[in-house]
Amino acid sequence: MRSRARAHVATLFLSTVVASALLATGGGAAHARTPSPPSSSSIGLPASVDGGAWASGHLQGTAIDRRRGHMYFSFTNLLVKTDLAGRPIGSVTGLTGHLGDLDFNSADGRVYGSLEYKAAQAFYVAIFDGSRITRMNMDARTTDVLSTVHLREVVRDYTADMNGDGVFDGDTGNTPDHRYGCSGIDGVAFGPDLNGRGGGRLTVAYGVYSNTARTDNDHQVLLQYDVRDWRKYERPLSEDALHTSGPASPAGKFFAYTGNTTYGVQNLEYDGDSGNWLMAVYKGKKAAFPNYGLYVLDGSKPARRGEVKGQPRPESGRIVSLLPRGLHHEPSGVYGYESGGQYGLVALDDGRYYVAEAGTVDSGGTTLQTGRAVLHRWTGAVPNPFAVGGTAR
Repeated sequence: MRSRARAHVATLFLSTVVASALLATGGGAAHARTPSPPSSSSIGLPASVDGGAWASGHLQGTAIDRRRGHMYFSFTNLLVKTDLAGRPIGSVTGLTGHLGDLDFNSADGRVYGSLEYKAAQAFYVAIFDGSRITRMNMDARTTDVLSTVHLREVVRDYTADMNGDGVFDGDTGNTPDHRYGCSGIDGVAFGPDLNGRGGGRLTVAYGVYSNTARTDNDHQVLLQYDVRDWRKYERPLSEDALHTSGPASPAGKFFAYTGNTTYGVQNLEYDGDSGNWLMAVYKGKKAAFPNYGLYVLDGSKPARRGEVKGQPRPESGRIVSLLPRGLHHEPSGVYGYESGGQYGLVALDDGRYYVAEAGTVDSGGTTLQTGRAVLHRWTGAVPNPFAVGGTAR
């Protein structure tokens, strides 16, 4: 999820026109419209939802508002809102940071995503008010569709001077700096307290640099926040004057031992059916680990105090357990699967998931990024636990 393509608003407008032509032949027209919200009982779930084709970065994540019948697609510097037939309803442009994974918060009806400004050492949760996204190319900086909350804990770990030379080495994995190998944030999901105490939390997963020369970057790091009082922190996006309004620390910090991955948890999702958490990643490169593409946290086991392995000095933390299912790598003790989900993963809490697919299409010499969410069912089979299609149980 590290594509850094930059697209100007004018280019995005052009891509909207191109997407209209593309969708008109197979996915519906891409003009702005605001359909009346259907009732939850009237909304069927299609086999796939097309997110369109855009002059943007590649697909990063997806989220669904089932009650209103909307799907949201994050394209790195562009947010697209569609109906469940894949017809674009609106989009948010003007983002020069990295917009990553998304999740829908049923408690307040808003879409939450990870947002990075690495050069400025600033990391945010982006909060989109989907009810206000009613037309194409709404500017994130000048409209009231987006607010942001700053995450100080991420900044502390990202900027940590681990070798004590007094120099911040910047956005690179080829350094001993960045505590736990922190490269920022990506995966976000709502779910229960990982300590097993109940209560809903927003979980934010670190990005982790790929670096095979160090031993302190073999965990996925998860921060949990209680967002019920976040209104007091929320500020509009001002890229010229990035704010630092946010909680002083997370409600909890957790570690999952998977082995090093390439940029950490790309998509994080809580499944209310199984009670487990899914972490879709780009594979790691360390020979001592199996380097799976999907890891599952065992939701039946609360976090326990234990060793955060491989740190420069002995360290303990709250350790969460991998589900002992799927493929098993005995030397490391790591369990996992091989599957998609790195570009978007949505649990429907009934054994079904939307698993996103990313691609490109050429339009008159311009490469547009595409994305679609495809309905799957969880089978638990190895190596790939997902099967296309399926009905609710």
